[in-house]
Amino acid sequence: MTESDLRVHIAPGEDSFRQFKVDIHNAESLAAEMAAFANAEGGVIYIGVADDGSLPGLSPADVARCNQLISNAASQLVRSPLTVQTENILLTDGRVVIALTVPKGLDKPYFDRNGVIWLKTGADKRRVNSKEELRRLFQFSSQFHADELPTKAGFDKLDRLRFRDFLHKHYTHEYPEKPEALLRLLQNMNLATETGVLNLAGVLMFTERPEWIVPQFVVKAIRYPGNEIHSSDYVDTEDFTGPLRAIFENSHAFIMRNLHKVQAGQGVNAPGIPEISPVVFEELLVNALIHRDYLVNAAIRIFVFDNRIEIISPGHLPNNLTVEKIKEGNSNIRNPILVSYAAKGLLPYHGLGSGIHRALANWPHIEFIDDRDGCLFKSIVHRKTLGAELVGATASEEQRVTSKNVAVSQEKGILSSKNTAASQEVSQDSAAAICGLLRLYPKMTTQRLAETLNISQRTVLRHLERLKESGAVRRVGPTKGGRWEVLS
Repeated sequence: MTESDLRVHIAPGEDSFRQFKVDIHNAESLAAEMAAFANAEGGVIYIGVADDGSLPGLSPADVARCNQLISNAASQLVRSPLTVQTENILLTDGRVVIALTVPKGLDKPYFDRNGVIWLKTGADKRRVNSKEELRRLFQFSSQFHADELPTKAGFDKLDRLRFRDFLHKHYTHEYPEKPEALLRLLQNMNLATETGVLNLAGVLMFTERPEWIVPQFVVKAIRYPGNEIHSSDYVDTEDFTGPLRAIFENSHAFIMRNLHKVQAGQGVNAPGIPEISPVVFEELLVNALIHRDYLVNAAIRIFVFDNRIEIISPGHLPNNLTVEKIKEGNSNIRNPILVSYAAKGLLPYHGLGSGIHRALANWPHIEFIDDRDGCLFKSIVHRKTLGAELVGATASEEQRVTSKNVAVSQEKGILSSKNTAASQEVSQDSAAAICGLLRLYPKMTTQRLAETLNISQRTVLRHLERLKESGAVRRVGPTKGGRWEVLS
């Protein structure tokens, strides 16, 4: 690195990744700085740089002394020892600046010689002074997980019927009658601790009233008028408690009842199709419930506005995960017990790292915000404006496609008698509903069409084949990864 390169690096000033020191004389103080960087994302300490960014530099004798002090601090005064790198940068006046690079630690948390854990706070550092912060450090280093934490609930708080049904369904195992056998089974299933109490995962999944034991782990939902949070005005509000499955189902129902319903060519007595596919909120809610940070004592929040729905989950993305990485399918297991039981059918969970993909495939208008300062993760589902004109035009257009007279032939030309006959056989309501769904969700699968319309997948395939023959729809791209296009 040259002096000009150095000036570019230090120009922004001190922050969470850069620190300036004119000189160093105290190895213990330096060890504390190193531990703080290692417990965060790593960083560089520039020795020979003043707070204002000027470059007084170091003499050759100072360089030798500082390098020896750096070596002692990294190897003897930090627990566990750190492997650091130094680079001597020669200035035009012959003096030197040392760039000391401290990597992100792989064995967190790191202590100084006095057993103090330090964390970076902007350009400064501070001591870890709470159990929650200490637990989070251990969690990030995968030394323990929040869903393993013991609670004050004995196994007598277990919802016997719920746990019995789960055992029958997934293990064909009978509910143990003897307390000793029940406790041993719970421990083997990672639902109870060695001391004989339920852990957090056991409480959240298999007690009747988890909120009596861990009252902070609930979901709070509000439907606001307009697009801003109001201090007193709301349209709908509810708090959801109970086991995770009940919280999921009730939260999902709250969102769905506050969405617009689109006629999409269905009959007037039909209930209508939600403006956004239910699978989007299914995936996002499951993600919030099983991947949230349970070391943060806060509720999951759902805000429904006119133009968006926000799902706010406590805890930012763990370790080195970013929004871009989770969109690519990368994941990091924060609560492995909850994940394992969700995969057994306790929640509609479809596989690690696939939920975000599935939500975006069904509705691409989703924004994700990883707020590290606020310690939360936010999913924002943007709503489309569904005016009466658009809905009416969609319905009338789809009905023209599937009517007995095959009105679409006026735009496409007179169809062959074969195609006309095929079109006349299509059920008006089902075919129009399929067109309406494909117009809203071009990447919707035949399986999801069948589930939404409550008809068989074979019936959906038959309708699609006839709609393609009549010129009403066409497939663009491959079977996997392509989309449907409703023709006008």
